[in-house]
Amino acid sequence: MITKPLTVVKCGGNPAVDAAGICADIARLVHEGHSILLVHGGSGEIGRLAGRLDVPQRTLVAPDGVSTRYTDPDTLDVVVLALAGAVKPRLVAELARHHVPAAGLTGMDGGMLRARRKAAVRAVVDGRTVLVRDNHSGRIATVHPELPLTLLRAGYVPVVSPPAIDEHDQPVNVDADRAAAALATALGADQLLLLTGAPGVLADPGDPTSVRSSVRIAPSGAPDPSATGGMALKLIAAREALAGGVTTVRIADGRVPDPVSRALAGAGTTVHVADALAAEGSSREEAIRV
Repeated sequence: MITKPLTVVKCGGNPAVDAAGICADIARLVHEGHSILLVHGGSGEIGRLAGRLDVPQRTLVAPDGVSTRYTDPDTLDVVVLALAGAVKPRLVAELARHHVPAAGLTGMDGGMLRARRKAAVRAVVDGRTVLVRDNHSGRIATVHPELPLTLLRAGYVPVVSPPAIDEHDQPVNVDADRAAAALATALGADQLLLLTGAPGVLADPGDPTSVRSSVRIAPSGAPDPSATGGMALKLIAAREALAGGVTTVRIADGRVPDPVSRALAGAGTTVHVADALAAEGSSREEAIRV
């Protein structure tokens, strides 16, 4: 689809992530001939803007421990304002400052990211599993890559974020890591780099030096029992990208100098999907030990 290898970079929304440093590194790589698409979140900006607008923020924790943002109608407005109105313009301007042409897009533009809104979400509240029905979030169902593909061929860096568009042509929040995985798959990317506010997947969540150079995750279900919250979602996104044909997926530190170049060189954690039969055998062994 693209004449040269494509790398999809996800810039995490953690305030500790050095977005300007990521843009500077992307610019250097683009000038060297790399083709890059940048996907971004904006949890820090969403939280800041929600506070200014007095919109309460809640997190939904699924029974498997994966946490996601509760997106009621007011929060959806905040998400759109924060991502499309604040974070994205800053990233586009930062790339322009380094003489790289960039174009800011949401998943709604050109119907790029189509999602199915979840009619109900299971969440654990006070120890009980309940159904939340007014959550304006969805799961990406289809990707129409024509728009970013056209921009990439013309030498632009597409800068993409949620929201997506649902089956009723309404905006719906989607996870930015999984959006990056879906785009990487649809565009035939060679690599997906998920840059975050951690050095990678940690063997001990309390020890930032315990970075796992590689991790092999289950082909279905909870990807890694030791991973929770945002890291669990990143591993799910990694699994989806690998299943879609992306050759290499890494979770790496977005706070360090030259974060993209470092990740391309192998820094962080390289994610692999375990063979289904091997994973089943491992689960049986674990059950026997228990």
